[in-house]
Amino acid sequence: MEAVVEATDVRKTYGETVALSGASLSVEGGEVFALIGPNGAGKTTLVRALTGTTEPDSGRARIMGDSPMAVDRSRLGVLPQNFSPPDRLSAHELIAYYAGLYDNARDPDDVLADVGLADTGETWYEDLSGGQQRRVCVGATLVNDPDVLFLDEPTTGIDPAGRRTVWRLIEELAASGTTVLLTTHDMAEAERLADRVGLLADGSVIARGTPTELVREHGGSSRLTIETAAGPDAFADLEYPVDRPERGRGQTPDSVVVVRDIDPVAIATVVDYLERHDLEYTGLTWSEPNLEDVYLALADGTELERTDRADETDDGADLQQTGETA
Repeated sequence: MEAVVEATDVRKTYGETVALSGASLSVEGGEVFALIGPNGAGKTTLVRALTGTTEPDSGRARIMGDSPMAVDRSRLGVLPQNFSPPDRLSAHELIAYYAGLYDNARDPDDVLADVGLADTGETWYEDLSGGQQRRVCVGATLVNDPDVLFLDEPTTGIDPAGRRTVWRLIEELAASGTTVLLTTHDMAEAERLADRVGLLADGSVIARGTPTELVREHGGSSRLTIETAAGPDAFADLEYPVDRPERGRGQTPDSVVVVRDIDPVAIATVVDYLERHDLEYTGLTWSEPNLEDVYLALADGTELERTDRADETDDGADLQQTGETA
């Protein structure tokens, strides 16, 4: 199937900052493609390059076979990450305003109902909650019934119930044939919505595939996390591999150990081992790998490298400042 949205070796720099270093992706018709990655990885810049609001230094961006600058804008819906419409208009007035930009726009009341705001149409935008404001912004991108929809962090600040409303709406749009490219930091959102996921790090897409494919390839094994002061050496006779958790698991390294490659039916074996060896523990948690594990495995190293580089720069600046002061 021919790609509806396509980026090929897109590069973009801002001064000395490299935002994109050769990013490539393709999105097929009716597909939901989720772009994930650390802050500063280049997700928003790539969306801007694809929608024609930023011109790449090199590489190629295409929408429905055309340059983003040449494509019929009435066929696109674009929700920027930062979108601030006028405060002193009601939700209905805002949707009606954007509907007035198109010849065959949808009814504003229908759009408000789609985003779960049918009862707040007369409320001024500034009086809506942050999550309601974001849903109005989502609605503004749908008034022209777009063929291709770009959503940059669409559910940021939306409460869980509102988030699920937006999720169902995106699923319905994709089912009706709309092509969707969204960026998100919510791995549950990407896992639920996306047919395929691309992980952007340091300006390039370093992995892509269905959530299942990515988890299978990069997510690691099932694991049993044990809250205990005992170290991995205390489990030397256990038939499963045991080690400390990876960085970012939410526990301090000395408070837990992780038993890997274990099925839930074998948890009793571990409990028996703990009791036979008089190893105290306060909790057990079994889990399968998911998209968050993929993110941590592939993006965490990049984030650490960036932090280390920033720390080195700061240290150098501090040393230089100290020398000048002295």
